[in-house]
Amino acid sequence: MKPSTNMDITTQNAKHTLGDSSFIDDDLVLFDSFDMVPLSTEPRRVGCLFVAMCLEGSAQYTVDTKEYMVHKNDVIIVNEGQVIGNYMFSPDCKGVAIMSSIDFFAEIIKEVHEISQLFLLAYSRPVFNLKQEKAEVFMSYFNNIRLRVDDKEHHFRKQLTMSLLKAMIYDIGNEIYQAQVIAPKRTRADAIFTKFIALVKVHFRQERRVGWYAQQMCITPKYLSETVKQVSKRTPNDWIDHYVSLEIRVLLKNSTMSIKQIAQTLNFPNQSFLGKYFKEHVGMPPTKYRRS
Repeated sequence: MKPSTNMDITTQNAKHTLGDSSFIDDDLVLFDSFDMVPLSTEPRRVGCLFVAMCLEGSAQYTVDTKEYMVHKNDVIIVNEGQVIGNYMFSPDCKGVAIMSSIDFFAEIIKEVHEISQLFLLAYSRPVFNLKQEKAEVFMSYFNNIRLRVDDKEHHFRKQLTMSLLKAMIYDIGNEIYQAQVIAPKRTRADAIFTKFIALVKVHFRQERRVGWYAQQMCITPKYLSETVKQVSKRTPNDWIDHYVSLEIRVLLKNSTMSIKQIAQTLNFPNQSFLGKYFKEHVGMPPTKYRRS
C-alpha cells in the first residue's frame, strides 16, 4: 500500500476530532455517534480498518464508487485502501464505529490468519445484517471495549482492549463466514478472488509473481488480474504487496529478527532490496519503523 496522505481517513487523523475521548495512541479510535466520524462527501481513501454498525435509521454511501444502503443492525466493513464517499444519513440515523490501524489489527490477529482472510472477503460483501440478539452482542463488545479504552489508569489497558477486540473480531468473522456461505449466486469472479487470496496467504513469503499464482489456478495472468481488480478494485500485485509489507511490519515490531534475517525469510535478494521495497510501500525505512 502507498503511504497515507493527510486527506486519507486514518486513526491518526480521526483522533484529533475527539479531544480527550476514546482512543489509544494512533492505533484505535471509537465513535459512539456517526456524527463524530470524520467522513467526507468527497471521495477519501481509507488508511485503516473501519467497522461500524447502524443502530437506527439509514445511511447511504459509496465504496470504490459502488453505492450501498445500510439500515438498523447492518454492519459495515471498509478495508484499508478502499475509497469511501458520497455519504448521506437519514435524520434519525444513529450508529457506532471503530477505526483500527492496520498494524494494530495485524497484531491482534497475527496468530489467526483465517480471520484476516474473512475480513478481506468483505470486499465482495461489505454490508451484512445482524439478527437483534447478535446486534446486542456487538454493542456489548463495543461498550466494554470503550470502558477499557477510557480507563487510562489501567496498567494493562492496551492489552485488555486487544483481547476484547480479538473476541469481537472472532464473532464478526463468524458472521462474515456465514454470509459468504449462504450468499446467493456467488460468481466465478468471487470464487477466483477467494482462491487467489487463499493462495497468497500461504505462499506470499516465497512468491510475489502474479504469473505464478495464475499458473496455480490454471488461468492466464491477464484473466487473473482483470478478475481480481473487478472484485476488489485492486490488482493482484497490490494484494501480494499488502501481505508482504504487513508481514514485514509484524516481524519488525514483534520479533528480534534482524532485517537481514527478515529479508531471507521473505525471499528478498538482500537486505537493501527489502529496505527499498518497505520504504516504497510503508513510507519509511525498516529501521525507522522498528524504532517508532
